[in-house]
Amino acid sequence: MSSEASSSGWKVFKHRDFAFYCGARFLSATAIQMQTVAGSWLVYDLTGSALALGLAGLFAFLPAAGLVLVSGLVADRRDRRAILIVCYAVTTAAAFGFLLLAWTGPRSVWPIYGLIVIFGTARAFANPAGQALLPNLVPREELSLAVTWNSSAWQTAIILGPALGGLLYGVDGTLAFAVATVLFVVTLGLLAAIRHRAPVRAAARAGWADLVGGIQFIRSKRIILGAITLDLFAVLLGGATALLPIYARDILAIGASGLGVLRSMPAVGAVSMAALLAVRPLRRRTGARMFQAVGVFGIATIGLGFSTSFAAALICLLVLGAADMVSVVIRHTLIQIETSDDMRGRVASVNSVFIGASNELGEFESGLVAHLIGTAPAVVVGGIGTLAVALLCAKWFPELRDRDRLVT
Repeated sequence: MSSEASSSGWKVFKHRDFAFYCGARFLSATAIQMQTVAGSWLVYDLTGSALALGLAGLFAFLPAAGLVLVSGLVADRRDRRAILIVCYAVTTAAAFGFLLLAWTGPRSVWPIYGLIVIFGTARAFANPAGQALLPNLVPREELSLAVTWNSSAWQTAIILGPALGGLLYGVDGTLAFAVATVLFVVTLGLLAAIRHRAPVRAAARAGWADLVGGIQFIRSKRIILGAITLDLFAVLLGGATALLPIYARDILAIGASGLGVLRSMPAVGAVSMAALLAVRPLRRRTGARMFQAVGVFGIATIGLGFSTSFAAALICLLVLGAADMVSVVIRHTLIQIETSDDMRGRVASVNSVFIGASNELGEFESGLVAHLIGTAPAVVVGGIGTLAVALLCAKWFPELRDRDRLVT
């Protein structure tokens, strides 16, 4: 790698606000992943039920779905930085609630679900505000690079967070929640240090057209609609991460620490791919590359379903994460480039629900199917479904399939 290529890959961090934003993204994502792993292990220890794990994903998704119209409009009408600060203050309080619950020892799973709903509500407003804020922090020509580093920060956190969360939970059931709470506090400090302020917008009563503007905009932009639809159904069917506690305890017998390693491995692949994309960005045939990446994601998911050894599962998760990173960078860059700033909050809100559906709702789907037909068959069927979705979307959205350059 030449020093010039390496330097150009880091140039986006010359923008102070982006550096603080990316740091906050990394720390908050680490805390979220630590809390997710520790919380899922707590739920499974308490219930021993795949369905209970799936319900945790469902309760995390419902707030974003229920607030999709409101949260996006708020992000377009209010200072996005201020929204993030308020949301992460609530998130910090919810994390402290998890800490108290783990310390006292829950007798029922329902208080855990209640905190997940509070946490999900804060994220329902934070996600569109954060996505819409990013393009305001860097020049347009550096947006693809900023998206790559932002996604890389998230994926790096997914490497560290689950492994650290599983390790700390194995030492003491409260320790993972305590560290997560501290990281959320530091995140608040970084967000407060961002100087960018939104321009003052004239106050106006929100009508129905304002509320549904994001949905209508996405429907009118078939490239965006295709990218979101592809991600939604592919990861909805192929998302097997909710079942990893079952793999860790019942199939591979590797315990809580091993669960953390399993949860981290997709992010190892994603960060490796992000590092490659930072110095060798996608320049041509980006639409075709997205469909190819989703296909590889499906194949790796099928391989995970057939895995009976720790090493095989790690390899499949590594490939799965690398393929997903390609899709993530293309989708996020297309959405930001094709959307005007006054619509970014509402479009990001809808996009967040699609992402939530493909992750949290996908966890519910995986837990439900595993409850009905078994863990390994559920993962294999999901991978096959992902391949089918890639083929169908390539036919339904030729505009996305034939897209050449990301930034035109």
